[in-house]
Amino acid sequence: MAERHDWLSATLRDLRNKAGLSGMEAARRAGKSQRWISDIERGKLVPRESDLVALLEVYGAKATVRRQLLQAARDLGPESRRARVIMSRGGWQMQARIGEAEAQAARIRSFQPVMVVGLAQTPAYMRSVFASGGGITGTDLDKSVAERVFRQAILGSGRDISMIMTEGALRWQAVNAAVMTEQLDHLAEISQRAGVRVGVIPWTSGVGIYPRSGFHLYDSRAVHVATDVATALITDTQDVALYEKLWSELDAVTAWDSEAREHIERITADYRGLRNPRDG
Repeated sequence: MAERHDWLSATLRDLRNKAGLSGMEAARRAGKSQRWISDIERGKLVPRESDLVALLEVYGAKATVRRQLLQAARDLGPESRRARVIMSRGGWQMQARIGEAEAQAARIRSFQPVMVVGLAQTPAYMRSVFASGGGITGTDLDKSVAERVFRQAILGSGRDISMIMTEGALRWQAVNAAVMTEQLDHLAEISQRAGVRVGVIPWTSGVGIYPRSGFHLYDSRAVHVATDVATALITDTQDVALYEKLWSELDAVTAWDSEAREHIERITADYRGLRNPRDG
């Protein structure tokens, strides 16, 4: 499978070179980003069939080569496996890949039980998350934060984005009370942007739901699940349907919009009154 992936990447790179196109020009003609072209040619991304067809048209590929490349993409694509697992080394590269998935989705639904959803995090909060457990440091930490901030441009763009967090997640104090106050103020602000909905499951709500982890749904075609050591992009229709059912159950016990902001303001007030020795 790895050799087939390498062949796909190398062949597409050769076709672009033979067409006399730079990565930027190929991306422009295909209606994609230069990073998308680069990720394909470096073997970091398998293009969807419809996107590959458009790219091969740009390159003027022969019919025989087109058939071979399309079959390789089908064999390597997410539809041929129940899940694609990617080790979470190199935080900023992972952020870029997630950004690609978000850019292709008309609807994004995210749930987090123990932290603020990534699209809603402030830079200070992000740094704490990425660096936790001695994880990402130095330049990689700076680049990871920058990539996640870049992803947030999608907020308020009119895209349908919904986020659910537990009250416990908002009370899990990252760094200190000052960081959390800034974070919750930011969360309340983005909840009023076009197309963005923020939901909170208050601790006073009785629930009989026990999600094992956070997850992110992209339309009804894929779900992204992360653990401490790896992430999985799941595209099997039955599995995605299970996560959509879980989302519906969470939605039923979630306070949304203005009611959610009331809970956020209540929690923020507690942080404002908190005197934490770590605040200095």
